[in-house]
Amino acid sequence: MQVRPLVDLVHVDKPVWPWLAERIDAAPAPVRVVEVDGDAAADCLYRLQVTVGSTLGALAFNTGGLFVDHGWLRLLGGGGDGLADLATANNMGDPTKATAQPPPYLLVAHDVVGGRFAVNGGDLPGQPGEVHYWGPDTLQWQPLGLGHSGLVEWALSGVIAEFYESLRWPGWEAETEPVRGDESFALHPPPFTQQGQDKANVSRSVVPWIEVVGMYDEFSRQLEGLPPGSEFEITITES
Repeated sequence: MQVRPLVDLVHVDKPVWPWLAERIDAAPAPVRVVEVDGDAAADCLYRLQVTVGSTLGALAFNTGGLFVDHGWLRLLGGGGDGLADLATANNMGDPTKATAQPPPYLLVAHDVVGGRFAVNGGDLPGQPGEVHYWGPDTLQWQPLGLGHSGLVEWALSGVIAEFYESLRWPGWEAETEPVRGDESFALHPPPFTQQGQDKANVSRSVVPWIEVVGMYDEFSRQLEGLPPGSEFEITITES
C-alpha cells in the first residue's frame, strides 16, 4: 500500500465536515462534539490513511468524537473525553512500517451498554465495508446493511430511539449524561438473559467500558454452541 502524506489527506476538493456539521446542528436528539487536539487529529488521520473527503476522516480530523442522544451512542473521532481515537481503538500504528496491516474490522462507535459498531474489513459475515453491530442482548455481530457514512446519518437522524428501545429504562437520559466515553453501564441480569429483559428492574453500575466488553466477550465464548432457550447459571464475582 502506498502511504499518502498528511497534506494529501487534508487538502481535498470536497471536505465532508461542512455537510456533517449541518447534520449535527439539525439532529433531533442532543449531540455533543468533543474538542480534539490538532496534533492528535492529524496523527490519527495519518495512521488511518483516509482523507477528510470521507465521513471517517472528517470525524477523525475535526472532532474528538460525538456523544449522541445524551451520550448513549459514541461515534469515534480523533479522541478525547475518554474516547479513544479511531486509529488507537483499532491498533493502527505507523503506516510506513512493514508490519502495518488493515484491521479485520474497524471499530467506529460504541454505546453506553457495551454494544459496538464496526466496519467489516473481511473478518465479519456480510459484505466488506458494511457496518455490523455487536449487541449485549445477542452476543453476536449482525450486519446493518449500511456503510460508515450511512451509520453516521442514521445516528444523527433520531431513529436510534427505536433501535435501542429494548435496552433502555425509565430515566436513562439523566443517568447516561455524566458517563464518560471510556465507561459503560454493567447491567445485571445481562440483556441476553430472560431475567434481564425488564430493564426497569435491572441493576446498573458504571464501570470501565473495556471491562464491560471483556465481560460480554467471555459470556459469548462460554455460551457459544448452546441451543436457543438453554438454561444456564451466571456467577459474577468481584476481583
